[in-house]
Amino acid sequence: MQSLAFKYFYEVAQQGSLSAASESLHVAVSAISRQIHQLEQRVGAELFERSARGMLLTPAGQILLKHVRRVNLETESTFQAIAGLSDTAKHPIRLACTQGVAHELIPSLMAQFSLVHPQSRFDVFVSSAKVATERVAMGDADIAITFSTTPSETVAVRFSCEAPALAIMAKNHPLARRKRLRLDDVQQYPLALTDRNTSTYKLYQLACNMTGKWVEPSVYSNHAEALHAYVRDSQAILFASYISVAGRLNASGLVAVPIRNAEMHARVVQVQVMQGRRLPELMEEFIDLVIGRLQSIDAQAPH
Repeated sequence: MQSLAFKYFYEVAQQGSLSAASESLHVAVSAISRQIHQLEQRVGAELFERSARGMLLTPAGQILLKHVRRVNLETESTFQAIAGLSDTAKHPIRLACTQGVAHELIPSLMAQFSLVHPQSRFDVFVSSAKVATERVAMGDADIAITFSTTPSETVAVRFSCEAPALAIMAKNHPLARRKRLRLDDVQQYPLALTDRNTSTYKLYQLACNMTGKWVEPSVYSNHAEALHAYVRDSQAILFASYISVAGRLNASGLVAVPIRNAEMHARVVQVQVMQGRRLPELMEEFIDLVIGRLQSIDAQAPH
């Protein structure tokens, strides 16, 4: 169980001041301050920097906060496991993911998992890759399934595989029968691109920097479905991973063609969890299902 000192420490860290924590907990400021002081003596380091603006975590405080978050989550998981002895128990699996896996992959996996575990339930949060990773690191999500262009030291990576950006176009497009393309080939046609916060945009920007030729896309959108429909009914080309489009290519009348430029390959898809956290068995089973599906899609991807 969480000690009072940990409870008060966590609330001050979340609220940013003793007074705000006092109001949230309905506990006197002096009592909270005393517990934090005793905790600092116990760990042998200051946990907060006190200033007129509030309480800021020191490096030692940041380490302790990660520990407290992990303990809170594992305690909650233990209670859920006990509740699981009842047939009516429900187990939330909180997922954070990017849009590229939110349209097809995640819904399909949830449906498959629910057939085997009808008592399970899900909470899905769709965001940028950075936010998805942060939610797992902060304990606001249990699992992140996201694209990444840079390593993160804030989470543990359970699985990772390459997720290059492919050229996605209509089946009747003049380039649709090509086995591989260069960015110069693609840039001869209108381009449709996701917004500037996405890994796909970053790959395209990097590839253009290397070739010295930037072609402005005709359409930007933060909604992939809009881009797919636009490309299907025109000669435009969009960039996406095979993982994002594998389940819809034939049904949407689209094809995927690999791009030779190395910069368009500088991305991976990852399954991320909180560092050091022991996950409930149900979540581990879901992770195994996710990894299995990603491996299967990767084996079928055009190269």
